Amino acid sequence: MGLKGRLNLMMFLEYAAKGIWIPLAAVFLGDDGLGFTQDQKGWIIAISSAIGAMCAPLICRLCDQKFEAQKCLAVLLVGVGILKIITAEQTSYHAWLLLSIGFSILYLPTISLTNSIAMTHLEDSKNEFSRVRVWGTIGWIAVAWVFPMIWLRSNLKFQWLPPFFAGDKVPDEATRTVDSLTAAGLICLGYAIFCWLALPSTPPKGKGKGFNLGEALSMFRHRSFTVLMITALLISSIHFLYFMQMSSFFKKAGLETHAILPAMSLGQMSEILLLAFLGPLLAKLGFRWIMVIGAASFALRYYIFSLPLPISAYVTAQVLHGICFGCFYASAFIYVDRIAPSGVKHSVQALFGFVMYGLGPLIAGQINKSLASAAGQLDMAGYSFYWKWTALIALAATVIHALFFRDETKDSEPEATNTTNDE
Repeated sequence: MGLKGRLNLMMFLEYAAKGIWIPLAAVFLGDDGLGFTQDQKGWIIAISSAIGAMCAPLICRLCDQKFEAQKCLAVLLVGVGILKIITAEQTSYHAWLLLSIGFSILYLPTISLTNSIAMTHLEDSKNEFSRVRVWGTIGWIAVAWVFPMIWLRSNLKFQWLPPFFAGDKVPDEATRTVDSLTAAGLICLGYAIFCWLALPSTPPKGKGKGFNLGEALSMFRHRSFTVLMITALLISSIHFLYFMQMSSFFKKAGLETHAILPAMSLGQMSEILLLAFLGPLLAKLGFRWIMVIGAASFALRYYIFSLPLPISAYVTAQVLHGICFGCFYASAFIYVDRIAPSGVKHSVQALFGFVMYGLGPLIAGQINKSLASAAGQLDMAGYSFYWKWTALIALAATVIHALFFRDETKDSEPEATNTTNDE
């Protein structure tokens, strides 16, 4: 397998390990599963992610200075796999909270590491990264369709319409969704072996350069980086609300449990198309307007969820997820890589990841609690109120980014163009 093939498989496994369980979390943590409250679900998802994101820069700093990134990635994934398998057997809230914190501490650095490994070995990261990252989306879709097909249904028969299979519901369908954690753990263990044996050597680049956290924080001297951090904080908070509530919302709207993962994966299908053209779109429109389109798509999607529409409309609106993720998230990670100095790219990516996966979830937990309380009851009328306010937050992020963000990589184009070669 060639270099790009190995990078593609790395991304496939990275996001398959997460995509197989997180969209179902609201189901197996809620009333139909373990029976945790809204506050408890918020703590499990938000607090664990925040603590993990706080630790991620420290772990990535070690990779910048001391260890080969691909081996660091493999070691982290072994721990992730073991924790996921153990968590699947737990029923108490406190066990879930502690194990989820451990999972986040080990897993979140792997996102920054996979981005940095790919960008280190690609000759033109601005144009080529999206073609590698799209394999993460393919991995997410693959497990989202295969897991419910083989584990939540029996007497399977194929059909032409999504989710392209139909069958009899297994008797313990809701409780069996938690088995997605065990599957995630097994994927991580296999993925770790692949990283150790097959990924290209990615030695530390910051060794001897006197890197410290202050050097990464000095990125805030760039206006574009500061504005991006602000809008990313708003976008990431409402993005986590999606995972906290979407599967429950779909069930309230009338979608059967086995169809939730395939329905949500429609967004990843559109993401594939968007990522395939992201490089040319960035070249034509620039980072500013591409990210504005992504933020605006969040606002539009949540507004659609707030309207009294048939379930087919909510499922169709999932297509906007590809624009949300590709235009904002993927473009933001590329921009951070291009503006960060050589030698501290792992750490600057981790700092950005701390905002996206640490502070964002913390705010999401508070927003979720406030909106759920104000709605009174999360029936369809309550969700209408919930999603309208979420859409307004996305709209605020869109306006801030449109007014204040300016692409500063143009001011240092030689360094930006040779980002991957300099590392």
